Amino acid sequence: MVDKPPITFEVVARDGEARAGILTTRRGIIETPVFMPVGTAGTVKGMRFETLEEELDARIILGNTYHLWLRPGAEIIRTCGGLHRFTGWQRALLTDSGGFQVWSLGALRKITEEGTRFRSHVDGSLQFLSPEISMEVQATLGSEIAMAFDECGAGDAPLDVSRQSMELSARWAKRSRAKFDSLQSQALDTARTKPTETISGAQALFGIVQGGAHLDLRRESLNRTTAIGFDGYALGGLSVGEKKTAMWRVVTDIAPELPADQPRYLMGVGTPEELVEAVSGGIDMFDCVLPTRNGRTGQAFTSCGKMNVKNAQWAVDTRPLDEACKCSVCKRYSRAYLRHLYLSGELLASVLLTHHNLAFFLDTMRRVRQSIRSGDFTKFRREFTETLNAFEQDKALSITEV
Repeated sequence: MVDKPPITFEVVARDGEARAGILTTRRGIIETPVFMPVGTAGTVKGMRFETLEEELDARIILGNTYHLWLRPGAEIIRTCGGLHRFTGWQRALLTDSGGFQVWSLGALRKITEEGTRFRSHVDGSLQFLSPEISMEVQATLGSEIAMAFDECGAGDAPLDVSRQSMELSARWAKRSRAKFDSLQSQALDTARTKPTETISGAQALFGIVQGGAHLDLRRESLNRTTAIGFDGYALGGLSVGEKKTAMWRVVTDIAPELPADQPRYLMGVGTPEELVEAVSGGIDMFDCVLPTRNGRTGQAFTSCGKMNVKNAQWAVDTRPLDEACKCSVCKRYSRAYLRHLYLSGELLASVLLTHHNLAFFLDTMRRVRQSIRSGDFTKFRREFTETLNAFEQDKALSITEV
């Protein structure tokens, strides 16, 4: 029986605030900065895991506690041996706590000190989710990284509302830590009765810094969260209604103050240019639904900016989506054909666009890591942003839709 830490993290290169690191989990090594495809219901929509693992080399994906808890349910996943065995995903998993999802239900939920009562979007039944329940569900899922249960307040909320939300999240973080530690201790005690088994460190737990767009609240949340002690730290409650300038103020001011020897995670952000910008503030981990969601609505992310395949200008264009992209979609399929598939309502259009988008996001992160290690990140960031901005300006001059 070997007792190992749940994760280890080492920063191996810096360029300004940008960091390149190695995050080691029980299911492999993850180079950072890293983008995590979102697998809300145990699937990255439109993608086979074989493709994510073998072609795109995604080292970690995100699972959603709220959705998996409601359907198929924690007991089914437990019976099937945990989320890895249930889904067939062989690499690392991060599970969010469900806090954002229940907050986003709006009038369908009621938040109290104990937790959140809400109506299930699946069948309308009354449900209750608390820090303790979230930790139990995430332990059942068996992810490599679990997240503390928090309240994700509106990004543009006034100071008094943001303070109440931040303080509640801080109290919930303490309860999350206590329940998590209890569950880990129970698992360790059980494993010690089976000395032939290897304890791989079970799960890591990340804390979440809240406080809306108010920097003083963010710093207070940071201090209270780090005082509890976690394996990594996230900035939550961003890209949820606040102005972009407010989001960047939080990232550039608060991210560098997060513990330097642990992973830093910016939740739910964002576009490729936002990822590169956030890396410059010291962020290591990202997740966002944009590559899959936009793929299903006919939009491709490319090295020259966003492209809507439904536009008439691509009707006879035999070039790939992105001539600089080496993914299998760009090697085989033309813009004209993808436009035809999308306008015909063929499912293959969503599959191929999603594949390309994820390839572009993951390759962007690979190029970011390479530029940090070589000391060229500042140049990469400038050229990457200038190229995208130039394309968007040209596109604004003339776009012909169907």
